[in-house]
Amino acid sequence: MSPRDVVITGMGIVSSLGEGVDAHWQALTAAPPSPVLDRERFAPYMIHPLPEIDWSRQIPRRGDQRQMETWQRLGTYAAGLALDDAGLKENEGLCASMDMVVAAGGGERDETVDEVILNASLARNDQDVLLNEKLTTELRPTLFLAQLSNLLAGNISIVHKVTGSSRTFMGEEGAGVSAIETAAARIRAGQSSHILVGGAFQTEHSDMLLAYELAGFLHRQDWKPVWQRGGSQGGGVVTGSGAAFLVLEAREHAEKRGREAYAAIGPVVSRRVRRNREPLAEGIAAMLDALSLPEGPLLTVSGASGAHAPTKAEAEALGTRGTPVVRGFSTLTGHMKEAQFPFAVALAALAVHHGKPYPAFDPQNEAAFEGAPQAALATAIGYHCFEGMGLVTKA
Repeated sequence: MSPRDVVITGMGIVSSLGEGVDAHWQALTAAPPSPVLDRERFAPYMIHPLPEIDWSRQIPRRGDQRQMETWQRLGTYAAGLALDDAGLKENEGLCASMDMVVAAGGGERDETVDEVILNASLARNDQDVLLNEKLTTELRPTLFLAQLSNLLAGNISIVHKVTGSSRTFMGEEGAGVSAIETAAARIRAGQSSHILVGGAFQTEHSDMLLAYELAGFLHRQDWKPVWQRGGSQGGGVVTGSGAAFLVLEAREHAEKRGREAYAAIGPVVSRRVRRNREPLAEGIAAMLDALSLPEGPLLTVSGASGAHAPTKAEAEALGTRGTPVVRGFSTLTGHMKEAQFPFAVALAALAVHHGKPYPAFDPQNEAAFEGAPQAALATAIGYHCFEGMGLVTKA
């Protein structure tokens, strides 16, 4: 044990299953757990939608709510849940000195303006002139600011008064992995004592789904668990709206303020395999070796997206190790892009904290876990690129 061990003292999670750690623990340990799906709004694609949220519980000012896009409100809301859970929300001094690392996307497009421009372009040949006209007459002056990825961190600072250093990563699952990896490394190096880290993703927006579908990633047939989508029509990914923020602290810092931790974060590893040149399964296996995993059955909270090739490669790599007992949580929450790895770490920490495994989310492909997990592996193998995993242990 070291004073600079990285411990998790607060978690704020939101998905189609509900909001907060207790709601998710109840939903994920139900017998059997079941997904919440919207099959109609974006047919032939399905999504895992957000639950009803009273934004004012964490974002009191209506003006703050109005100037945020949904994904920013979602991230700011989950960050507030994490601060509440850690007992830091009302401690202005600790919030002021708290650092922040955020995984964020590029914002949401104004679909109404897109439609106006496309319709106008059908009747005109001077597209350059048309675009300049619409840029000056249709777009809100704040639109470009609202789409800046680092404004999620800015809104968290404004609403929750978290005003230490701030870093934002972009790059889908890789952003979430890098955010956790960087936050943990800063605490171990003594550069930070407490950090708010996480990400958010809002899929209930046509342009978000379009980004997946242009590359052929979206699942098209009836819903199936992530491990069963290989060979189905489409690319295997079912997306979900959600967010996950964690409060990480140095062990010494948490103990001084008398705060009990959910779990500790051990080593985190990441890499970007050249998937067109190297076997992805071998790259994932090398990451598992680098973690020096404990002996015996290991609960593995997998962020597998359902995308055919990477999901198959992850299953193959984990299968060669013999001991991982896998739970693919995207079966129940959908794929949450930047929030995927923070969410996996949060679910791993919950299982370790309660000393109880999750039941199989897909009984055909996920084995039973016997006993109380002392550690759990969290993974996020990108649906397109970037791979990461980390070990979560008893605090």
